[in-house]
Amino acid sequence: MAQILVVEDDPSLREVLVMFLHKSGHDVVAIDDGDKALRLLASDDADFDLVLTDLKLGRRSGLDVLSYVKESRPHIEVILMTAFSTVETAIDAMRRGAFDYVGKPFKLEEISITIEKALEKRNLSLENIRLRKELSQRYRFDAIVGRTSKMQLVFERIMRVAPTKTSVLITGESGTGKELVARAIHFNSPRKDKPFIVVNCGAIPDSLMESELFGHVKGSFTGAHATRHGLIESSSGGTVFLDEIGELSLPMQVKLLRFLQEHKIRMVGGVQEVAVDVRVVAATNKELGSEVEKGAFREDLYFRLNVIRIHMPPLRERSEDIPYLIHHFLEKYRKALGRSLNGVSPEAMEILMAHRFQGNVRELENIIEHAATFATSPIIVPEDLPENLRADGGDMGRHDDVSSVPADGLDIEGRLADIERRILLNALRRTNGVRKDAADLLRISFRSLRYKLAKYGISDAED
Repeated sequence: MAQILVVEDDPSLREVLVMFLHKSGHDVVAIDDGDKALRLLASDDADFDLVLTDLKLGRRSGLDVLSYVKESRPHIEVILMTAFSTVETAIDAMRRGAFDYVGKPFKLEEISITIEKALEKRNLSLENIRLRKELSQRYRFDAIVGRTSKMQLVFERIMRVAPTKTSVLITGESGTGKELVARAIHFNSPRKDKPFIVVNCGAIPDSLMESELFGHVKGSFTGAHATRHGLIESSSGGTVFLDEIGELSLPMQVKLLRFLQEHKIRMVGGVQEVAVDVRVVAATNKELGSEVEKGAFREDLYFRLNVIRIHMPPLRERSEDIPYLIHHFLEKYRKALGRSLNGVSPEAMEILMAHRFQGNVRELENIIEHAATFATSPIIVPEDLPENLRADGGDMGRHDDVSSVPADGLDIEGRLADIERRILLNALRRTNGVRKDAADLLRISFRSLRYKLAKYGISDAED
């Protein structure tokens, strides 16, 4: 059912259209004058999907109605009706944004098809607006969870670099959320309404990579049965995200460098160069500086990509964020699975906090999805966690010596916070969740305990 405004000064035709549209299941408002139509469209009650208007309306014409709609409410479709059809008028109407131009007299069945097509276009436009809004909200920063200083630095860099055209290199281990950062950059930039295209450089065979990126002309190689535009050209006006850029072969690195320098592409088998306005964001889990030293990555390409660098820290270096990530994923799977999920028990939280998460945030999300699927109560308990996690996570003494310093260094504040959090959880477990007893056990005040529990996000999990 659609809301349709009919503007027609012929009473007989107006009545016929109202009856026909009502019969088709639509809500209809009928007006006989162009000025009245403009006043109605200017009011807050004007929530129409389609305007069906005569061209000749006295002092105001249907073209005036059309122009006002397209200036003030561009997503309302307009169909013009007239018995005075000329090619010039039809061209003028389409130029101003009319969906179609219908000559009188017309058959109701014919105009019905035009109306349904206009409403399909309107619905598609609304869906596109909704999806853009949803994507924009999803990839602001709420999809990237983190309160530690390292993550605040990531957020600051995203905000600074998003409005620019600068190339960005995102580094970090697998599973740390590099693609989320790339999407946040795109959806917070002036390019947010243009394409965001992901290219996994490690998943496309080297023999096909040039064609995938730059396209090919018909007959340029065996199997090229038609001309095909590449992913870079398809990203025109938007952003192309080159994931695992360190996997590109040296010959492809040369071709990519040429594009980054000249902003032009040439299809495989083609002779003409095409200018393309695309922002390049790249990501890698390799240390490209070392790859340059080994001769596996071109130094000039590395410098071209590494204009702005955003490093995603591994989860073990920001363990303070684990409770917030758990809450984020519980909320996600609560909605996805339609389950009542309120938190994590102290025992389960202790196991999760003690885990090393070699797979980083992606591994944590998989664990929470598993737990949410198998949970039999609103609180996640150890039995809901994967079996291998339970086998490894119960004893703090099994983990590395807390005073050890790995060869690549460590975040001492994060390490100390992790130790304090695990002690708090262990104290709660020993006192069966009674906070006053836990405070006495730890020889701190009850107020101090409450502050620390809130600091580490433990309060919700314990309640």
